[in-house]
Amino acid sequence: MESPIFGPVPSRRLGKSIGVNSIPYKVCSYSCAYCQIGKGVKMQVDRQEFYPVDLLVRGMEQKLNSLNSNDYPDYLSIVPDGEPTLDIHLGELILKLKAFNIPIAVITNSSLISDKRVQNELMNADYLSIKVDTVDHTIWKRINKPHKDLNLDSILSAIQDFSKVFDGKLVTESMLLKDMNDSETGLMKLGEYLQTLNPCKAFIAIPTRPVACENIFPADEAAVALAYEVFTCRGLSVELLTGYEGNAFASSGNFTDDILSITAVHPMRKDAVHELMAKSNASNESLNNLIECKLIKVITYNNQIFFIRCYGH
Repeated sequence: MESPIFGPVPSRRLGKSIGVNSIPYKVCSYSCAYCQIGKGVKMQVDRQEFYPVDLLVRGMEQKLNSLNSNDYPDYLSIVPDGEPTLDIHLGELILKLKAFNIPIAVITNSSLISDKRVQNELMNADYLSIKVDTVDHTIWKRINKPHKDLNLDSILSAIQDFSKVFDGKLVTESMLLKDMNDSETGLMKLGEYLQTLNPCKAFIAIPTRPVACENIFPADEAAVALAYEVFTCRGLSVELLTGYEGNAFASSGNFTDDILSITAVHPMRKDAVHELMAKSNASNESLNNLIECKLIKVITYNNQIFFIRCYGH
């Protein structure tokens, strides 16, 4: 079998991380329409042992020992090809990995979080990413295609309870799909719910690779900008995950480089763009060229003009 330890890989969320693939391919509680590794192979909600914990820990030790200092990771990430909380030894794995004195991240679809045992195990993670694509039951079934024994209301309630006691860094991730969960009404309800979790960051994502189901498309730039504004108005710290890994916070003095990197992560209002232009001694021609080349798109929402990075460039 391939090594269940992979990386280091660059991540805007986690810096440099080494991944732990602790679940066999596509063993999951969801079969998300947008999944980038294909349709669910085995759907289940019952937890079980998949790989011996000591095997995973030894693999991590070998990986870390093989790295030079420049490649040493910021996080060890439990981010498998299926749902990590299905592993009945997840808690033990987290604790044993913490012995390496590197923060532990877990990326979960949150479907099993109503299980108190799962909550107790996740409490030991340093960073937890929770998926919440919608708060609408019908849309949830269309997008996430959950196991028949799962209940969205129970999941959402359990996430709220857990968010109040979790001491680590909690972030949310919402995948936006065209004509599915990108309506203004749906986004406002989602933003209202996310506000109750008080996450460190609310990530907005779109599919950037081929997806599991046909006729599934990323929400367009206007919908992403709308989601950004709706979530921000709820007091959330929002960031986009739309396929660009540039440093959004660099100020190089180069207007083109800066606006492309920033708008890949944060839509910018017109006044902010003009301020950036002034700092860089850039002209309107530079901005117009980016728009004409379809690198930047202009969006109007709530009588405000926003600039956002176009997808695919």
